[in-house]
Amino acid sequence: MDPIRIAVVGMGKIARDQHLPAISGNVAFGLAATVSPDDAGITGVPHHASLDALLADGPAVDAVALCTPPQVRYALASQALARGMHVFLEKPPGATLSEVAVLEDQAQKTGASLFAAWHSRFAAGVAPARAWLSDRRVDRVTIVWREDVRVWHPGQAWIWEPGGLGVFDPGINALSIATWILPRPFFLESATLALPGNRAAPIAADILFRDSRGAPITMDLDWRQTGPQSWDIVVDTDAGTLRLANGGAVLTLPSGTDHAEDREYPGLYARFATLIHTGRSEVDTAPLRLVADAFLRGTRLAVEDFDD
Repeated sequence: MDPIRIAVVGMGKIARDQHLPAISGNVAFGLAATVSPDDAGITGVPHHASLDALLADGPAVDAVALCTPPQVRYALASQALARGMHVFLEKPPGATLSEVAVLEDQAQKTGASLFAAWHSRFAAGVAPARAWLSDRRVDRVTIVWREDVRVWHPGQAWIWEPGGLGVFDPGINALSIATWILPRPFFLESATLALPGNRAAPIAADILFRDSRGAPITMDLDWRQTGPQSWDIVVDTDAGTLRLANGGAVLTLPSGTDHAEDREYPGLYARFATLIHTGRSEVDTAPLRLVADAFLRGTRLAVEDFDD
């Protein structure tokens, strides 16, 4: 079977650190081109400043991985789907739920595969955590996702703009795990969003969810963390406490702790290849729905200006 010819659109840090190595390590794919107006690409691979230029001048590609900010992703994805290309959407899959629904419908009509890629679901501890929780009674969930935005997103103005999500850009990773591992669906009950006076998106948030049987799920998001970073989910159950640390990479059960190799992006590309070869799409918007609910129902709290 010939490799899937893929183009990476948007050559920022995540593309270079994660996408390119994962593509290189998967024999199902061949990197056919890169696209970015602000990057020169990589040696030996055709590069274009825009998707329009790639489509006009070649080379031919079968799929695109969209690593751009979410605010511009819809037009690119729609353009690729219209050409019958398979589309990998970095998280979040779009700036709005409605545009993702339109893309899903378009993919169904064209027969192309559309993949909303939640990388944290492929962290080493997530699948075994989901299996262990499947027949447990969940009593309480505590999510603490605190990091230093100056370290992880320096100078990225788009992330503070409408559609950029602010602190929910990392926070949605926690929600992608929680919506996957918890045995019952949950919904937002209340939220407080801390917005700096000079930003359009929140820098912190305190949120209360409840699952369909009333178990509380609290979430503490903050982009002002210095020193050690926190990406932790704790689930209290009738059989003891489950802990996921380091963004889902380290799982602790009552029986002990398991450390495994980070395989998030290799796992994503293995899944994308499977979807393409079986003619399917996978577009789960549950994490984005919960973020949208926080913006819809949350109370805005003005805090001091923030500059990075």
